[in-house]
Amino acid sequence: MNENLVTHPITLESREEAVLLFGPRDSYLRTIRDALGVKLVARGDLLQIEGPSEAVEKAERAVQQLRQLLRRRGRLQAEDVRTVLDVVSGSGEAAGHLTLMESGRGLRARTDGQGRYVQALRTHDVVLCVGPAGTGKTYLAVGWAVGLLRSGQVRKIVLVRPAVEAGERLGFLPGDLVAKVNPYLRPLFDALNEIMDAETVKRYMDNDIIEILPLAYMRGRTLNNAVIILDEGQNATPAQMKMFLTRLGINSKIVVTGDLTQTDLPRSIKSGLEDAVQRLRDVEGVAIVYLDESDIIRNPLVTRIVKAYEDHPPKSKRS
Repeated sequence: MNENLVTHPITLESREEAVLLFGPRDSYLRTIRDALGVKLVARGDLLQIEGPSEAVEKAERAVQQLRQLLRRRGRLQAEDVRTVLDVVSGSGEAAGHLTLMESGRGLRARTDGQGRYVQALRTHDVVLCVGPAGTGKTYLAVGWAVGLLRSGQVRKIVLVRPAVEAGERLGFLPGDLVAKVNPYLRPLFDALNEIMDAETVKRYMDNDIIEILPLAYMRGRTLNNAVIILDEGQNATPAQMKMFLTRLGINSKIVVTGDLTQTDLPRSIKSGLEDAVQRLRDVEGVAIVYLDESDIIRNPLVTRIVKAYEDHPPKSKRS
């Protein structure tokens, strides 16, 4: 009986997209076919998926994720296919939780894009994650870091943000260091306090197990056995980004998150995150992950707001 068999067609944008998506001698299609047990029929720019409904749904998700990667990067690798298949199949570590939150709930990836992000965190020493607000870029990175700290795989977490509105000239602001940078670092405190109880966070900070500091204070340091997370990386300059990335020590991990549409730097200065994405795309050990509005897990209205701004960008005030 074939009552549970379904067919799902996907129309690709061009023959060129099909060639890159299918892989050398259709090797990527064969990998998807063998992993999910579906039949894939390619005719020009049309790809037809046939098989049991659940397997077809997973194959369709895999193909759409790979198309997204292809649009962002212009190419695919066999590793990309394996990662996406792990995510859509719910197999491997990518499907597991990152850590337990203070509420007792498990923190885990909730979209395919987030699944790819978590997989990258677990398999690479340096991860750059680019995406709009609400996609969980920083939240998942902090949760992953807390999980490594709790399991003893690292001894320290360092959370960093550029204090770009103050031009990093923090000496001119009133109060001690904590008072000066607190407005800029508050989102990192919020993420930590959702994942760990406030007393534990305070104790870890008092003992320098967790540090939260502005980017300018990273200069000259080398951090071993640590997870180092730079939030709002789009607001670092290329020189600052190079300085930050070279803080990587033995048994350490670096994560940079940011939204390239929300840069607060002067127009004459290129974003350090944009620069790093271009420079490091082919560097072994570095993963670059893109999230989009389909990965937003805040109020559903946020997704519609982000899309409205992407569809109709604000006009420049410049004449």
